[in-house]
Amino acid sequence: MSSPPSPPSTDPDPQLPEAFHYTPDEEKYVLEADALRHRQLRSALLYGSSRYWRRRQRVWPAVIGGAILIALICGVIALVGAFGRQQEINEERGWGANRQVGSAMIDLPAPSDRP
Repeated sequence: MSSPPSPPSTDPDPQLPEAFHYTPDEEKYVLEADALRHRQLRSALLYGSSRYWRRRQRVWPAVIGGAILIALICGVIALVGAFGRQQEINEERGWGANRQVGSAMIDLPAPSDRP
């Protein structure tokens, strides 16, 4: 009859480094180390490589604020451009505010000419 395999001795060999000594339930520790590595990588992707990620301010409010500011600036530029183009069109058609006031003053008869 064959005898059951005996577990490795618990007395470590003094010539081997500690990393190579027998560890009971080694698969459990390998799986835990792998899970820890996955959590660390996920945290690094989510929060960056900063050591103190909890102290960092959030980036999203700044991004949203910047997008709103850029939209406002673009809107103002478009509004100023449209106003300028409309002024040019009004001047071409002779509807300029200055021309209407000036022509109205010229067309009025002088007060001394009235009977």
